[in-house]
Amino acid sequence: MTRVKELPRPSTLINSILIKGARSNNLKNIDVEIPKNRLVVVTGLSGSGKSSLVMDTLYSEGQRRYVESLSSYARQFLNRMKKPDVDYIKGICPAIAVEQKVSTSNARSTVGSLTEINDYLRLLYARIGHTISPISGQEVKKHSVTDVINYLMSLVPGTKVFLYAPFHAKNYDRSVKQELTILLQKGFTRIHTGGKLYRIEEFLAGKSKLLALNLSDPKTSVLRLLVDRFAIEPSDETQQQRLADSVQTAMYEGEGMCLLELEDGTEMHFSNRYELDGIEFVEPVPDLFNYNNPFGACPRCEGFGRIMGIDHDKVIPDPGLSLYGGAIACWSGEKSSTWLDRFILAAEKIGFPVHRPYQDLSPEEQKLVWRGIPKAQGIDGFFDELASKAYKIQNRIMLARFRGRTLCSECDGGRLRKEATYVKISGHALPELTDVPIKDLKVFFDALIVSDHEMQLARRILLEIRTRLRTLCDVGLGYLTLERAAASLSGGETQRINLTRLLGSNLTASLYLLDEPSVGLHPRDTQRLVSVLKTLRDLGNTVVVVEHEEEVVRSADAIIDIGPGAGIHGGHLVFAGTYADFLKNGQHSLTYQYLNGSRIMQVPKHRRAVVHKLKLIGARKHNLKKIDVTIPLQAMTVITGVSGSGKTTLVKYELYPLLMSMFDETYKGKGMSASLSGDKSMITQVEMVSQNPIGRSSRSNPVTYVKAYDPIRELFCDQQLSQIRGYKPKHFSFNVEGGRCETCKGDGEIIVEMQFLADVKLECDECRGQRFKREILEVAYKGKNINDVLNLSIEEAMDFFRTEPEVIRKIKPLSDVGLGYVKLGQPSSTLSGGEAQRVKLASFLGRENDSNRIVFIFDEPTTGLHFHDIEKLLSALNALVEQGHTVVVIEHNMEVIKSADWVVDLGPEGGDEGGYLVFEGRPEELVKVNESYTGEFLKQKLL
Repeated sequence: MTRVKELPRPSTLINSILIKGARSNNLKNIDVEIPKNRLVVVTGLSGSGKSSLVMDTLYSEGQRRYVESLSSYARQFLNRMKKPDVDYIKGICPAIAVEQKVSTSNARSTVGSLTEINDYLRLLYARIGHTISPISGQEVKKHSVTDVINYLMSLVPGTKVFLYAPFHAKNYDRSVKQELTILLQKGFTRIHTGGKLYRIEEFLAGKSKLLALNLSDPKTSVLRLLVDRFAIEPSDETQQQRLADSVQTAMYEGEGMCLLELEDGTEMHFSNRYELDGIEFVEPVPDLFNYNNPFGACPRCEGFGRIMGIDHDKVIPDPGLSLYGGAIACWSGEKSSTWLDRFILAAEKIGFPVHRPYQDLSPEEQKLVWRGIPKAQGIDGFFDELASKAYKIQNRIMLARFRGRTLCSECDGGRLRKEATYVKISGHALPELTDVPIKDLKVFFDALIVSDHEMQLARRILLEIRTRLRTLCDVGLGYLTLERAAASLSGGETQRINLTRLLGSNLTASLYLLDEPSVGLHPRDTQRLVSVLKTLRDLGNTVVVVEHEEEVVRSADAIIDIGPGAGIHGGHLVFAGTYADFLKNGQHSLTYQYLNGSRIMQVPKHRRAVVHKLKLIGARKHNLKKIDVTIPLQAMTVITGVSGSGKTTLVKYELYPLLMSMFDETYKGKGMSASLSGDKSMITQVEMVSQNPIGRSSRSNPVTYVKAYDPIRELFCDQQLSQIRGYKPKHFSFNVEGGRCETCKGDGEIIVEMQFLADVKLECDECRGQRFKREILEVAYKGKNINDVLNLSIEEAMDFFRTEPEVIRKIKPLSDVGLGYVKLGQPSSTLSGGEAQRVKLASFLGRENDSNRIVFIFDEPTTGLHFHDIEKLLSALNALVEQGHTVVVIEHNMEVIKSADWVVDLGPEGGDEGGYLVFEGRPEELVKVNESYTGEFLKQKLL
């Protein structure tokens, strides 16, 4: 007998992920060990190779291995998927990447849908919601046979009861006489009408006038069919069965309704229909509360909450004015002013406050302005009349002028059909809950008390809702509402929302990869974010975070530092180990030098004097509390405050539109609540330098954005081979036909749409990712073809084109803003929001002899920047100011705040508790303000 040799069993489970020979992008064949079930922070300079290790190596391999378990349809693309350039990875677990990119631009996608809270709310309302009649305010109930029996058994024994069924025609083609004849054949013997009982035979023989009634006429209901009569005997068990049969028969014959008449004349109506007060209500089901389902969506706006109609902001552009003072823009013309005169005349008779600012009117008074008052039509009536006479060109122009996206008048922006709003929990309809800040919604659900029966139905649902709401507050998003559109969220907000959903899934033994989750988060809330990350770790997961935030780095179980420099100078493993070991042995790391204080960014020795300034007066949009803010010109101003305090509202929705309205007529009357005064003549242009991609396609890249590609193409056209073949600059462009690869249209890759998975990007088979035709690639400059040049990093290109001053002048600003590691032809889709923002900054720095005085607005430009890179950014921003421009920055980073000439601090909290001006002035004065969270953290940097 042959003995089978047993394989050796591992003595211990693999407790780490081993990466051997990682070479993706600029990684220098590194080996690294990532401990499992730990919070691991990967840090290093921008462009050092952090994302190459985490996303392009670790996540790509995890995704590739996942596809192996899928169907043959999905696996057919596996061999064509780009395998990460690594020798092997051992011990990897299922990988989930949580990136900063806004996941959708769909107007239907909201915070509630992203976090899945909306799904649980729909279930909750369907299970324990109470439908309340809008007429009587009573709860709508659907009675069962058991409900009727329970009522009967509660009566005094011996009580005599008559059980009736309302007379209903089963077929409207039959007469009353025919219907009664059929009932007689079924075994029913008596009919009740006029307070008396009749035998059906006698009734028919009496030739009653009721026999001539139309069966579809409601008056026919004066007839009642006697189903049973009895005296209550609770001790008789057989009676209950008899009563149940009789009640069921009565409800069938009465089409869901039955009537009990007691001997004292009391009547009790029961119905298994869901109706009350003459209204038939819709029974609560989850789809009734789903605005993405035709059954639940508002029929007018189809679940969007907004429709094309008369835009309130255009009609009343300045709510600070009174009706008498000209608040209503559409009534300011020579002819239309008669509507205002008529309204003011009628308003005087009822005491309506026409001299009070529109914004100070109560909601009811504002509705009267639109709907009208006695003897005077409102704004709605004005536009209705214009619409009725739309054959006149002037009326069509007026309608078009004030048309825009506005709240749906049917659902008031709630998105759901009105029947869904009749269902309430603790007196609140679903749209009311989704429209309050999450922190207030958490308080509501924490205090929600339901009956024992309802708790049995909703225990798990309430647990999921409360857990998700608590996590959203923990990651600093308590100021958002569930109704907030997903497309309006920043990258950091989107990432933290996705983190909330992942925590709710309770997955274990997984690998979570996060890309700077602290983006957009005030230092006050960073510790709470760390607690959430540790919760994810404590569930049994491995959490790997690419991060620069000091608080997150100090809280890590393990640190992996990539560097020492960026681009070609990076890609090495500088350190891997615990944070304690990092403080002992991380001397070669720039991160270490900033953490231990041996290297710090110096506080400016002098702040620029405030000579010229703008004054923003009465800002009150969203949560702003009618504040006045000073913005110095030709200086750097930082707008700061906790998340949700109103920074973005102040800058993007008040300051920017007001500045743009000075140069662009289309921005006038767009609903800004504030006004602008000061030295406006000192401004000639406004630029919003956002984190949006620098182009709409993957063919857009840094070298084209800064206009450096034109001189580079000229250089290739001047080569001898190009001259012989007659190549023009267009032949070296991947945006037009000529020299580009026509298979991939110059993209270098082909996108394969996967039906139920994310689209797969594959390298083009024709050009092998080189974008150009083979004959174009034969043209070389200094030994490199056009594809080789596009693959140069900015830093390498500075050396390669050192003899070409025109090219150097164009690309040098990219190096100055810390993007030396980015490739010239790197697709814009691969650039982070912060990198895209700095490319835009570089394009402005590269302008020569620009006499314009521009106000530059930046939204968190430190996104994705290491401590060391922030110094370069500050130098670039200060360079703009030195050229005579004005810089306004929304920022949480303390290094930027301490370097500002002027600080505007909003708060003190987020949401409704924010929007106040906490402080404006020099950073040194901010630290003296007790109620400023920013001041508390700034003290450590200014001491």
